[in-house]
Amino acid sequence: MTLTWKCLASATALSVAATVPALAETTIRLSTYVNEADIRYDGFVHFAKLVEEKTGGSVEVQIFPSATLHGWSEGVDAVQGGVSEMSWIPADDRLPCYRVTSLYPVAVDLEKQIEMDAAYADLVRDEAANVNLVPVFNSNYSYDQEWWFEEAIADLGDLQGKQVRSIGPLVSMMIETWGGAPVFVAPKEVFQSAERGVVDGINMGVATYSSWKLWDVMPYMVNANLFYGNIQYMMNKEKFDSMTADEQAAVMAAAKETEEWLKPRYEDWVDQRVGNAVMKGGGAAVSISQDKRMELIASVQGKWNETVDEACGPELAGQIRDLFAQHAP
Repeated sequence: MTLTWKCLASATALSVAATVPALAETTIRLSTYVNEADIRYDGFVHFAKLVEEKTGGSVEVQIFPSATLHGWSEGVDAVQGGVSEMSWIPADDRLPCYRVTSLYPVAVDLEKQIEMDAAYADLVRDEAANVNLVPVFNSNYSYDQEWWFEEAIADLGDLQGKQVRSIGPLVSMMIETWGGAPVFVAPKEVFQSAERGVVDGINMGVATYSSWKLWDVMPYMVNANLFYGNIQYMMNKEKFDSMTADEQAAVMAAAKETEEWLKPRYEDWVDQRVGNAVMKGGGAAVSISQDKRMELIASVQGKWNETVDEACGPELAGQIRDLFAQHAP
């Protein structure tokens, strides 16, 4: 049979249509405070590509870095109100247990951090669901939450009235316990605060600190390694539930694969930034002894556990502490 030009045109159109990827049926606006110079931004790009691949293009992740959609403390409101579909979640009163355990004073072994973070996310999943949130992506915060000052200090446990930047209730209690005054400053505002003398010291993740080029203003780092930290990225639950079961599974699988992909790259990137600051930028990085580390943790852990018991309830608080104990060094 001879094909007419109309048949050929029709066949060609079908062929072209078969090669064009499907338009996204669901868009997820992912809001993050990290900027594009941060290795974690590469992780979000990797996550977005995996989601596109695993859903055949039916779900698109759009990344908004540098807190362009909302401020540090507004994650829950932003996700609930539709400003973003997924965001970092800070220490919010509507998530009382997460608020006091996502940063917790304890020594942990990070060899199985992916599994530890996943187990932690499961423990706070019901609380998140109560405020229309679903935990999706675990951060690597345990690795790099540290302390900086303009000049060397003799003892982190004796802050002598210094004003130190805090990110939440636990860090504020630590600073007060050690004789300092906590000051809340959003990540984007830390450089100006340090440069103008608003704060004498900074508590912050090394990756964020390096991305915002803060080594120039406070070059003396105390590597204390005092925390379990997991600032989670959560998604609007109604939006998550509106996706098909296959799409939901694809998003969660992409998140886990991204955590595994990012962990070694993140740790190497952090180590390189510290090394470059010390070797080339005039910075200094001093590690405290293991005995001093445990002394500082012990000085706040007992008191903090009272807060955790009240916020989580004894059963959940015990489960979280048991998880950390399973990953003790």
